[in-house]
Amino acid sequence: MNAFVPANQPLEWSPLDDQAVKTIKALAADAVEKVGNGHPGTAISLAPAAYLLFQKVMRHDPADSHWVGRDRFVLSAGHSSLTIYLQLFLAGYGLEIEDIEALRTWGSKTPGHPEYKHTNGVEITTGPLGQGLASSVGMAMAARRERGLLDPSTAPGESPFDHHVYVIASDGDLQEGVTSEASSLAGHQQLGNLIVIWDDNKISIEDDTDIAFTEDVLARYAAYGWHTQKVDWTQGGTGYAENVDELAAAVAAAQAETGKPSIIALRTIIGWPSPTKQNTGGIHGSAMGADEIRGLKVELGLDPEKSFDVSPEVLAYTRAVGERGAELRERWDTAFEAWKIANPEGDALLERLTARELPAGWTESLPTFEAGKDVATRAASGKVLSALADTLPELWGGSADLAGSNNTTMDGEPSFVPAEHATKKFPGHEYGRTLHFGIREHAMGSILNGIVLHGGTRAYGGTFLTFSDYMRPAVRLAALMEIPSTFVWTHDSIGLGEDGPTHQPIEHFAALRAIPGLDVVRPADANETAWAWRTILEHDDRPAGLILTRQNVPTFPRGTDGFADASGTAKGGYVLLDTEGTPDVILIGTGSEVQLAVEAREQLAADGIAARVVSLPSREWFDAQSPEYRESVLPAAVKARVSVEAGIAQGWRDLVGDAGRSVSLEHYGASADYKILYREFGITSEAVASAAKESIEAARTGAAPGGEAIPSVGGTGDQR
Repeated sequence: MNAFVPANQPLEWSPLDDQAVKTIKALAADAVEKVGNGHPGTAISLAPAAYLLFQKVMRHDPADSHWVGRDRFVLSAGHSSLTIYLQLFLAGYGLEIEDIEALRTWGSKTPGHPEYKHTNGVEITTGPLGQGLASSVGMAMAARRERGLLDPSTAPGESPFDHHVYVIASDGDLQEGVTSEASSLAGHQQLGNLIVIWDDNKISIEDDTDIAFTEDVLARYAAYGWHTQKVDWTQGGTGYAENVDELAAAVAAAQAETGKPSIIALRTIIGWPSPTKQNTGGIHGSAMGADEIRGLKVELGLDPEKSFDVSPEVLAYTRAVGERGAELRERWDTAFEAWKIANPEGDALLERLTARELPAGWTESLPTFEAGKDVATRAASGKVLSALADTLPELWGGSADLAGSNNTTMDGEPSFVPAEHATKKFPGHEYGRTLHFGIREHAMGSILNGIVLHGGTRAYGGTFLTFSDYMRPAVRLAALMEIPSTFVWTHDSIGLGEDGPTHQPIEHFAALRAIPGLDVVRPADANETAWAWRTILEHDDRPAGLILTRQNVPTFPRGTDGFADASGTAKGGYVLLDTEGTPDVILIGTGSEVQLAVEAREQLAADGIAARVVSLPSREWFDAQSPEYRESVLPAAVKARVSVEAGIAQGWRDLVGDAGRSVSLEHYGASADYKILYREFGITSEAVASAAKESIEAARTGAAPGGEAIPSVGGTGDQR
């Protein structure tokens, strides 16, 4: 138990609490009915459970939704957004009855699914089922890591940084594969600060879940290593009683279990006590209808002629939760002040982390790589991370079972794992730094989001670029929430070689760049990689995908032989090599293909053609620059342009223009040495030079844009 939570005692539940729960049920029905669509059923039947958490269990302060000592609440069943909106309204987080009436409408504070930064008190955007529960695992992990950074020696339950993460999840959440991945890891990590209430109502959009979902969920979670309990409000199918005391006792038991995450299966009847639609799929995702709402209110003992009716007594009572929590806040503040006095360095660190500031002079720790030695950008990235370990204690991360391939392990840093699970290769403890996600890419993305949302630390996670497909829902949510999760994707092209087309990304650059708000960064050499990390860490308002090579690439001689320094990386695109006067053609490359543009420039020079080489590691950063800067790099007057990238050409047309050409890969790869693959598939310096000549001619004659149409085909590249 936490020292700042009152000792277990009989639940105090008054007639005003009963009236508040009835009010919530009626408001949920009214709100969906007014807008004509939504999900009333779960919000109605879960009203007592959510109310219990917000009014009786959780440590929170409606006057300060960012309080460091607060418990976190995650509504993984995001479709039932009223479940959280109505609690925020009653508790006084800034929502008023007008906001409830404006559910799911333009400009309202109450969108169809809860959205981070949109509604005060919402900790995470939950829409796709499973994401909330999976990200809550990250929140629980972050809480433990932050305690280790700030207060590792205090006894369990006695630190001001000890708190719980509470989750309400649905049948749908428990069916999604991402929750299986994340829950498995949560059990392994023994996250005793995580408590999930599963609304076991056996109804989804297709009505009775028996049609598709009949497993023993609690047995599965017990196998994961969770503490499991069951609360049955249906009384074994013989009746129905919303036994809040029984649920409160189960929550207390979960709080007392500090060595395992906890799940409580709460058996409910969706929509209870709606007279005819309870326990049906019809009340899950549709407005109930006026007659049904009248019947519901009659069953609740409310006036059926009134809509959006909240008595002043109920509202005053529920908004006093801030006052009732004042004692907890005061006790917490006393302990926190004592901690600050005893830990001045920790206090300074916490202030910096809370402000999301980087320490002064931190960039001095970044390594510089000498020219003349070929280095894979994944290897350079690993050296950058190790160099930053002491400077940025908030930075931590790991890999989805690919640590040695992704180079995501900081040298000498212990693993974040219960000591009993540490291995000879990866020694560690519960407050360690190196994350091991196992082969759980989708959960890794969600967990990274949860870590970042918890506040305080910056997390990264690595896998092969082709497996970013497994992560896409979580990556998209990071962009939607505008949070600085960092995704490290290595083995970025056919350059990974012999593993073949299943592992060689082709369409992934374009697919990831299509996500609004995601910075896709593909550095050309080791020094661009260092600058890429620097720029990613300087941004705290959006996620980034860092795309790195398996194979070695040249380290360019920065500042000599005509090469620009690597600082232009921060602008997303810059002139790497230039010509005297106006160039005849501009060669634009990313990542490992920039070297091909450099080689092609020399070949063109031998033919009297002046070529500028532009390195474009991040289209998103480049597009954010001023029009004047972008014109200085890609002058509109130069129509002859060539892009070169070992992926599909989609997305390059607006940069190369009608006269431009793209050296690309429009089909899957094959299993062979990477040098052979580049040669056989025509991604060579010779191909770039040839394309440059074509583009120059097209610009001169005004020939038809682009080139021959390339039909889309499947199959392995060397078998067609």
